[in-house]
Amino acid sequence: MADPGGATNPFASPCPAAASSSWDDLPDDFFLSASISPPPAAPAPIPSTSPRSAATPAPHRSASLPPASTPASASASDSFSESPRRRPPPPSHHPQLQPQPPHLLHPSYSLPACPAAPPRSAAAAVWPPPPGPHHAGSLPEFAAAPASRAHRPPARSAVRADRPPPLELRPRPPRESQARAALRALACCRDHAPCGGARLWAAGEAGVRAWDLADAFRVPPARQRWGDEAAAPFRESRRTPPALCLEADPGRGVVWSGHEDGRIMGWTADPGPDAGECLAWVAHRGPVFALTVSRYGDLWSGSEGGVIKVWYGEAIEKSLVSQREEKRKTSFLVERSSIDLRDMVSDGGACPLPAVDVKLLLSDNSRSKVWSAGYLSFALWDSRTKELLKVFNIDGQVDTRFDSLSSQDPYSYETKQTLFSSPRKEKARSPVGFLQRSRNALLGAADAVRRVAVKAGFGDDTRRIEAFTMSADGMIWTGSANGSLAQWDGSGNRLREFLHHSSSVQCICNFGTRLWVGYMDGNIQLLDLEGNLLGGWIAHNSPILSMAVGRSYIFSLAGHGGIRGWNLSSPGPLDSILRSELIEKDVSYKNFEYMKVLVGSWNVGQEKASYESLRAWLKLPTPEVGVVVVGLQEVDMGAGFLAMSAAKETVGLEGSPNGEWWLDVIGQILKGHSFVRVGSRQMAGLIIAVWVRINLKQLIGDVDNAAVACGLGRAIGNKGAVGLRMRIHDRSICFVNCHFAAHMEAVSRRNEDFDHVFRSITFSSPSNVLLTTSVSGSAAQPLRGENGSRLPKLSDTDMIVFLGDFNYRLSDISYDEAMGLVSRRCFDWLRENDQLRAEMRYGRVFQGLREGEFKFPPTYKFDKHIAGLSGYDSSEKKRIPAWCDRILYRDSRASSDIECSLECPVVGSISMYDSCMEATDSDHKPVKCVFNLDVAHVDKQTMRQKYGEIMTSNKKVLYLLQGLEAFPEVNISTNDIILQDQNPAVVKLQNRSTEELACFEIIGQTPNSSGTPFSGFPSWLKVSPAVGIISPGQSVEVTLQHGQLRSQDYLSSTSGNSPGAGQEKDATLLVMVTGVYSTAMRDHKIHVKHGSRRDAFPSSGYNFADRFFG
Repeated sequence: MADPGGATNPFASPCPAAASSSWDDLPDDFFLSASISPPPAAPAPIPSTSPRSAATPAPHRSASLPPASTPASASASDSFSESPRRRPPPPSHHPQLQPQPPHLLHPSYSLPACPAAPPRSAAAAVWPPPPGPHHAGSLPEFAAAPASRAHRPPARSAVRADRPPPLELRPRPPRESQARAALRALACCRDHAPCGGARLWAAGEAGVRAWDLADAFRVPPARQRWGDEAAAPFRESRRTPPALCLEADPGRGVVWSGHEDGRIMGWTADPGPDAGECLAWVAHRGPVFALTVSRYGDLWSGSEGGVIKVWYGEAIEKSLVSQREEKRKTSFLVERSSIDLRDMVSDGGACPLPAVDVKLLLSDNSRSKVWSAGYLSFALWDSRTKELLKVFNIDGQVDTRFDSLSSQDPYSYETKQTLFSSPRKEKARSPVGFLQRSRNALLGAADAVRRVAVKAGFGDDTRRIEAFTMSADGMIWTGSANGSLAQWDGSGNRLREFLHHSSSVQCICNFGTRLWVGYMDGNIQLLDLEGNLLGGWIAHNSPILSMAVGRSYIFSLAGHGGIRGWNLSSPGPLDSILRSELIEKDVSYKNFEYMKVLVGSWNVGQEKASYESLRAWLKLPTPEVGVVVVGLQEVDMGAGFLAMSAAKETVGLEGSPNGEWWLDVIGQILKGHSFVRVGSRQMAGLIIAVWVRINLKQLIGDVDNAAVACGLGRAIGNKGAVGLRMRIHDRSICFVNCHFAAHMEAVSRRNEDFDHVFRSITFSSPSNVLLTTSVSGSAAQPLRGENGSRLPKLSDTDMIVFLGDFNYRLSDISYDEAMGLVSRRCFDWLRENDQLRAEMRYGRVFQGLREGEFKFPPTYKFDKHIAGLSGYDSSEKKRIPAWCDRILYRDSRASSDIECSLECPVVGSISMYDSCMEATDSDHKPVKCVFNLDVAHVDKQTMRQKYGEIMTSNKKVLYLLQGLEAFPEVNISTNDIILQDQNPAVVKLQNRSTEELACFEIIGQTPNSSGTPFSGFPSWLKVSPAVGIISPGQSVEVTLQHGQLRSQDYLSSTSGNSPGAGQEKDATLLVMVTGVYSTAMRDHKIHVKHGSRRDAFPSSGYNFADRFFG
């Protein structure tokens, strides 16, 4: 195809590069050494070219410019063709078409038309509009081929193939809806609880809530609040101080919560819409970090500074059965019925316990012990006598201070328990000598130094204890911040260590013969009781805070607030059936949404735009626009400002007066169209902000921001990027505003800037969102490529839009040649010299992104306050016009003919891509782009209903569940036991199955003085083991023995029988038997009696129970 002049000779050699000038062409390090002087005054304007004939059809471009006279035969595909580059001929060969200097053109002179540029054959492609009615008439798009997995759209599906199909009990809520309402912990009332069926409880910043798992597949009777619209029906408590921990007490049918203000509260799921508060009292001066219920029915609580208190079961039991009008009195009774274990084990000011916060408590139900954990140490207690047995560190080494203090203690443990169970006025001072007290004081000071060092991170913080649990075989498992797992025996001896994952362990849960480990990056791993890895999957894209077992599911709570249930048999054949059935039913829960998004970019050159310019730029082309994204560059510049901005970034601060002015002015314009701002980010002179219509605000959430500096040393923000990421209809969409390196020759540097931004940008929550959870979005599961390498954060985004001043210029062309083509509006030919298109064509930048067809003039460089094409740089330096300001994007499509679906959830097209020539306030012209978006998303509530239908009606699923819920038959050797003196009795539990394992757990039910059952072993009874696994065809012997009571033991009356002479004591033991894949269970009762002797119980001595219950 001939060129515009009809000749084939190329242009003469291009003119040398223009010298550097103010603002856009300054080197990146200029701001560190010099102040910027004002730009020179604008020269006289160049007269504009003559308008085209009215009969000539107008191409797609800004209405503010006179359209070019383009022949009707020039198609849109011609303008995007990419054959080898051909230049227009030099002026000397065709004097009749020689480009004239603009100032010599007569106003009436009409330039000849420019045909379209010749086609090219290259790696880049032209994408037609996608299928669908919303994309008819959209612009063709120039597409750069993706270079690697990182630049391709992420794989999506309705049901992921790389993990078991979960029960979405509470779909991920928008983070903005969780302010002062985030959930922290889970607990479950097991099926054998007196409160009825299994209930899942969650504690959070606003109180507690409970899900009846039998209603998990039902639709809520009324619309629930923002963030819980798709959640299963639940009951919620009144608003309380933030809850930090949660502990189920299945024997009483109560769930205990520990709160930030030091309170402990008890909850029951009484009939009605709310979770009922049954008991509350002030337990600690500081926050309650941990709770556990011992086998003897006592409630243990841990707080800051190493404080551990025990709340006796007798007082709790009396308070729970009292009438409503007596609650206040009985709450006070519970509050006074505790002992402080730290005070009890202290000696003359020194304490063997480290004075660090008690973060974790665990009841070893197999051996009747309690574990407490701080940052790097443990303490082991006897849950019956409350005696401190051992203090040791994370390596299992015993603390020598505990041994020395125990050997030199002049008081017996009985006396100390009496002292520290009584009121303070009755305490006696330990008769310790001066030297001993001095030694103890030094030990206390050393302990304080160690505590500060641990909290400040001077210790081995990566090994700090994050979670622990007891497995069904009686072993203790702990998880650390470095991802390691350790196995301990019941005596506190470290046995083995395992490292299957590098992320921090957040929680551990056990059921049957399996351990579930939840990690900071959202992974769940499945282990057997030998520590072997059985499997794992990405459960959430946020840290897993807590897990609990209920109704044959293990539920996981993520940092973003979502709760999912995983079948206890997963991974297994049940998952395959569920997955295929859910995929077949996707029509019922697949929804589509349509919306328009207006994206605008402007390099404002430190100026403040006029109201008319902003109105012209941000004029909504259609009322269907629901989201407006604005990116600004060079809002502020100057050496001092950039240095201050870099310093503010290091401490998490941002913003400037000019930036606030721009946000306020744009907000006022959009406010008239019912838009509100949902997010913004500023770094130095870069600003990005998003406004949405009020009626769409609740559909948009999780707005995160990011900033990447690309200036000197990748630390100065004169060049770089700011981004906003959000979820729209549960799909991730990201907008990145960029300003890359200037100068004609800095092509490679601009490519490097993009690569640096794409690979290093990391999003985080805005600092003004008041969430008290310590979970960061950056802790989510890192993406991996084919070779296992970590992928950038942007790789997992459904749609990415890059906008800004990319600074790519026109190369191999002189100013006069460029102006000649501009004046004749031969933009197709001019685009052949575009550096950005050339770099995209060869896959060196913006890989996998696309740009809509544009026919607007180059947006740089203009003399300020001069309208039209006559405003291009007329100074002596004569900057060559260029399309510096661009908007590119990638959606979920891997090819142009793919329709919107759950596998390709975001499909976009461009209905308008234009510049705003009316704006003359800067040396750049603003650009804007309107996207048509089809978004496919899952109706979580409907999908959960379909999940329930499959679980309850599918024959294959029912057959599998029947096999999983079956548990072996276990025989009990005797149901009645009479203990004599200290002689032990043995009960044999035999597994009659020859193939299946059986798990057992023994709990106590004892009548107390008020005639109501007391949940727990009586203090006079020892049961070992109380938890265990019975192999097929094998048996386990359980030993029952009378334990010697102490005279001061307040629990001497908890059995309901006075410890007087000749009186019998009795209790009932429940042996709960389950399989390994289901919580379905069967119980067996064992009646235990003991005939007491008068001489077995001393008649004198201080009795703590007499003080409160006599």
